Amino acid sequence: MATIRKRQWTNKSGEHEAWLLNYMDANGKRHREQFDKKRDAEARRKEIEEQIGKGTYRPDAATTTVRAACEQYEKDLSARKDRGEKVTSEYFDNVTGHMWNYIAPDEERRANQKGKNKRRPDLFQSGIGDKKLSQLSARIVSEFRDEVRKSGVSVVTTRQILGTLSRVLQNAIANDLLAVNVAKGIRVVGKRNEDAKKIVPPSKDAIAAVIKAADDAFTVKLIFAAASGVRASEFHALRWQHLDLKAGTVTVETRVDSKRQEDTTKSKAGLREIPLGAHVIKVMKEWRLKTAFKKDDDLVFPNSKGKFENHKNMRTRVLAPTLKRAAEAMKEQGKSFSPFGWHALRHFAISTWIEAGLAPKTVQTFAGHSSLAVTMDRYGHLFPSDDHRHAMDAIASSIFANGA
Repeated sequence: MATIRKRQWTNKSGEHEAWLLNYMDANGKRHREQFDKKRDAEARRKEIEEQIGKGTYRPDAATTTVRAACEQYEKDLSARKDRGEKVTSEYFDNVTGHMWNYIAPDEERRANQKGKNKRRPDLFQSGIGDKKLSQLSARIVSEFRDEVRKSGVSVVTTRQILGTLSRVLQNAIANDLLAVNVAKGIRVVGKRNEDAKKIVPPSKDAIAAVIKAADDAFTVKLIFAAASGVRASEFHALRWQHLDLKAGTVTVETRVDSKRQEDTTKSKAGLREIPLGAHVIKVMKEWRLKTAFKKDDDLVFPNSKGKFENHKNMRTRVLAPTLKRAAEAMKEQGKSFSPFGWHALRHFAISTWIEAGLAPKTVQTFAGHSSLAVTMDRYGHLFPSDDHRHAMDAIASSIFANGA
């Protein structure tokens, strides 16, 4: 049973008083905590007795901060990465970014991160790093979530930040610092239509102009990316063994991250086979004859040394100048040109599949989306509305026309 007693003393500054909370945990160890106000001591006594009764009391939770729990999680995650467990550098950077930018904002730590980005926003001021683990509650985590959203962070990123917080607390549980993960189950709900990702792909004229403005090697890359719809991480990881130029297919099963470390695709949906058109197959056959790296295990689109190409360098040194030349060419023809990024080639490919009449489920499969909902959320507006109307007409006439 926890007890509270009043402590009084006098010194040069006058008379003082405090409230001492004494209690014994389930292991028979005695603890003492001091409070300035009786109501705070009473609240803590009630909390302690409830936790001891449920068997969830952890003495270190009262002295361990969320920041310390983040430090422990980073240390454990780094050890797992060093042991070769499935912790990529990209994932490690994302998680530590969540911790030191939002959960426990730390200017020095985030300055040491990969993103020495001049456009990086000011340090988030509403972190919970100084909170003791024993102070955390679903309400505090919910308030933290709301502050993150108010700072302009998207729904998706806020969910990722809360996911990281949940894993930090789960790791604290594994280290016997905490008993309950209060971040688990906290939802992030956006406003209607917020973060809607309705894709507007580049026009056919724009793609044609960019391909025409590219040099020979880059032309091959543009054609393949705009036809296959593979992600950049998958594109750079392709090897000749993944292309069946007789059957006219490409099998996607690997990816490479920003640190140029190879891994399998992020999800099972990412493992897929995509058919290629006859012209694309012809281009790839010619490319294999030209390239110095043509063995089955060689990369299809490597750098000059046969290694993984640096995607950022390719965008900066090759794509950007090519887009500029394309824009100038279209301007001479009296046409407008909207610059686009490499990922827009994937959007273009998917839009051509839809235009060709492929079923939504087929588009989902070829795109490697995790669900049909993702495909429809992003590309549903590109499916011909006439087809939807005709389908509804057919359903209505077959079911309702005869008074059924």
